[in-house]
Amino acid sequence: MVRLVDIQVVRAAALNEQADEVRSTDPIPVYGTRGEIVDRNGIVLADSVMRYDVALSPKNAKKGPIEREQPDPGDPGKTVRVKVPLEQTAAELGAIVGLTGDQVLGIVAAELADDPDSDFAYVAKLVDVDTYEKIRALDIPWVVQYPHPSRSYPNGAVGGNLLGWVGEDGAAQAGLELGQDACLASEDGEVTYIPSLQDWVEIPGTEVVHKQARNGGKLQLTIDSDLQWEVQRIAEAQRLAVGAEWATVTVMEAKTGKLLAVADVPTVDPNDPAATDSGDRGSRTFTAPFEPGSTFKAVTAASVEDAGKANPLSQIVAGYRYKVGGADVNDSFYHDDTRYTLTGVLIDSSNTGMSKFGEMLTDQQRFEYMQKFGFGRVSEVGFPAEASGDLHGDPADWDDQTRYATMFGQGLTTTAVQIASAYQTIANGGVRMPVQLVEGCTGADGKTTSPEVTGTQVISEQAARETSEMLENVYTKGWLAKDWNIPGYRVAAKTGTAQVPDGNGGYRKEYLVSVSGFAPADDPEFVVSVSIMNAVKMNSSAASAPVFQQVMSQVLKKYRTIPSGAAAPDLPETW
Repeated sequence: MVRLVDIQVVRAAALNEQADEVRSTDPIPVYGTRGEIVDRNGIVLADSVMRYDVALSPKNAKKGPIEREQPDPGDPGKTVRVKVPLEQTAAELGAIVGLTGDQVLGIVAAELADDPDSDFAYVAKLVDVDTYEKIRALDIPWVVQYPHPSRSYPNGAVGGNLLGWVGEDGAAQAGLELGQDACLASEDGEVTYIPSLQDWVEIPGTEVVHKQARNGGKLQLTIDSDLQWEVQRIAEAQRLAVGAEWATVTVMEAKTGKLLAVADVPTVDPNDPAATDSGDRGSRTFTAPFEPGSTFKAVTAASVEDAGKANPLSQIVAGYRYKVGGADVNDSFYHDDTRYTLTGVLIDSSNTGMSKFGEMLTDQQRFEYMQKFGFGRVSEVGFPAEASGDLHGDPADWDDQTRYATMFGQGLTTTAVQIASAYQTIANGGVRMPVQLVEGCTGADGKTTSPEVTGTQVISEQAARETSEMLENVYTKGWLAKDWNIPGYRVAAKTGTAQVPDGNGGYRKEYLVSVSGFAPADDPEFVVSVSIMNAVKMNSSAASAPVFQQVMSQVLKKYRTIPSGAAAPDLPETW
């Protein structure tokens, strides 16, 4: 009783002060967990794992052998303490972290050469739990392991260009990791405790929380990771087959604007971004604007239709060349004057024919239609470094050549996701849905926030239907009809072969070839858009058509889409 009174009353203040002196002076971090990124089905694409940095104390290592308990050779039921030389412990440690014993000793020697009292040097960083446990079992007193929260991408390069990555310091660097950091980011807490004086182990019940850790939210994407893998495989196989610089493939739900797959090849594995060239680490689908070429003709046709200036059977006469004002337009193939319908202009992809239909609208009218289709501004996704594209300023800035070039997809730039969105609008009865890559973010409090998904009527339902029917005739009668045929389904599609600016006011000799379309055309469910840059071995839309055919076939099969119940309409090309 006297002893208790002495400790708890008489010397209480002094003992508390003494305890505070040995309490850990520097707050110890309690790591919050960065949120997961999952696909539409809950498959984990990015999560947080604990890794460890391995360090040693050079000044303590140089003291020589350590003592270690091991079974007594004479009596297995007992243990004996033996001295283990530095060379052996260095070799044991090195074997676990992938170094030789001499390399570990070299780290010690180099640090001591710079500072004879050196107490810290890294041996390895970001080792996994198995490695941590093996090192811990060595019981080397001059080796310390520090927890280092890290990021893991279980599916490797699947969706890598979308996901982005975080740095060693845990800071978001690119992609959705950066763009959605407000959802994913965690916040570390801080604690202190009183340790034992002998081995610095925490004394139970002495922990004081100074700041509570907060975990990040879970980000759910609209992407289907299985489909994403397959689309990337198809795109990369064709890129290699035609010797292209890069390719993108976008798959979108026609009725919702949700992205099911966004493939950029070459792609990046977020587990090791440095292994990929810097130019291939982002998502060109969002960040690389280009002149779309003839896939844009569908937008001009739909605009003219909606304004009541033409229909699929409307007639013009178009030659190989069309000179008007200061503009000089020609087709990619020679032909005599041809009596085209609007449908025929799309089937033959006539620049001169589309120019005659496009001039039925004022420049301002066409400009406003472009804006309503989503061109000239970033998508609702707001992907990091996303490009807005350039409509060549506004109509006041257009000269005659630009005025006509913009009718058939030159003289302006778009992104791949903008083209996919335009075809989604046509497929969806003229209603453009916001482009959606994120399904929602569920915070640590369990509350979920989701993007706004209200659609906008861009063109009339009739204009959309008639444009779709013309694109069906492109699919059935165009020069690639055999290359992109998907039996059992009505498909609406358009090709494009676009010149590529060289950055010096001219054009490169290489082309960007593309295909965009949707299916089933009688009740559209999916949009697929393909772009291939500089297909050396096949520099035409024939390079992109097989990708469109394979990807669309895969999508229709995967989602068990009901085949079309009737044949496509047969519209006249000429009059």
